[in-house]
Amino acid sequence: MSSPDFYALEELLAPAEVEIRDRVRDFCAREVTPVINDYWERAEFPHPLVPKIAELGIAGGTVQGYGSPGMSAVAAGLVAAEWARADGSLGTFYGVHSFLAMQSIAMLGSEEQRQRWLPAMARLETIGAFGLTEPQHGSDAVALETRAVRDGDEYVLTGAKKWIGNGTIADLVLIWARDEEGDVGGYVVPQGSTGWTATRMTGKTALRAVWQAEITLDEVRVPAENRLANCRSFKDVSQVLDRTRYTVAWRALGIAEAAYELALAHTLRREQFGQPIAGYQLVQDKLARMLAEITSMQLLCWRLSTLADRGRMTAAMASMAKMNDAKKARQVIADARALFGGDGILLEHHIARHHADIEAIYTFEGTDHVQALIVGREITGISAITGRRSSRREPAPEPPQSI
Repeated sequence: MSSPDFYALEELLAPAEVEIRDRVRDFCAREVTPVINDYWERAEFPHPLVPKIAELGIAGGTVQGYGSPGMSAVAAGLVAAEWARADGSLGTFYGVHSFLAMQSIAMLGSEEQRQRWLPAMARLETIGAFGLTEPQHGSDAVALETRAVRDGDEYVLTGAKKWIGNGTIADLVLIWARDEEGDVGGYVVPQGSTGWTATRMTGKTALRAVWQAEITLDEVRVPAENRLANCRSFKDVSQVLDRTRYTVAWRALGIAEAAYELALAHTLRREQFGQPIAGYQLVQDKLARMLAEITSMQLLCWRLSTLADRGRMTAAMASMAKMNDAKKARQVIADARALFGGDGILLEHHIARHHADIEAIYTFEGTDHVQALIVGREITGISAITGRRSSRREPAPEPPQSI
């Protein structure tokens, strides 16, 4: 099924962008949609899909070289939307691995470190995770308490992380910690290191088919060569987060598109009082307003990504897109679920899964309110978080990134 394209956005896409989008879309239709409800209901990660995802050759997204596809930002956004359109859980798995873990190494690692880790990650032979968020520090991630102490040729890591996507299945987890001087560094920690405990979080009501972890680091030793060479402050971490946040706006768009497509098909098929319910005024009003919101989200995402490709995207631009699209997607999906009536709470119709998953997307990588404050600081020059005038160079508050 093609996505709604009321304003002919397809005409603005390059052939390579359309090709990679359609490749992911076809894969999801064949391999993901037929099986994902069962995994979601059991809260089980779909391990058998990982080798198949590897064959798509898309791991790494916009990373240039090292076996990654080197997509444009527009193409990476389209891919993020397609994953979400099929399933938010797999979108999270892919996003954490490609956009957070691999981008961090590509942007902040030395050439030796990039050569050491990225090729295997591009082949999905090595899975990555991104450990920033802590139990007491979500939006206030800059206050991270995890510590790294130099001991000869090693660093000793002590602390805790929470909501770490892929945290129990990853081969390498990038842990962000402060050293003795208070500088922030990224440390690539192999899964299963001595003193390392990763516990899968249970009881989730959203993104059930991807696993988040609570991680405890009890004097975990890593070689000094595993510290990313070009990260010395939280501003460096922010560069990665600024480069990846725009894809979350695309994910909100993708899940909204899926909800609209499902609702439209259902209302054309479902008959009441002698005719399809799509023929009733109240239903058409809902469908028209849903399509209008989706169209505005599509244009916003496309423009944001074209700016990213030209090196002109700012953190506030990405925050505005995430704030706008996640809120609109939440309403679109709620309206779509309502159009299903009682069937809307059955997994077999897929809309119930999307209805649950949007709550996680609405929250992670920046709550609605935090994104608004980042935009507000940009347009007023005053930080509503600190109450001070902003130099516009201080790092933005960084919400939970790693779900």
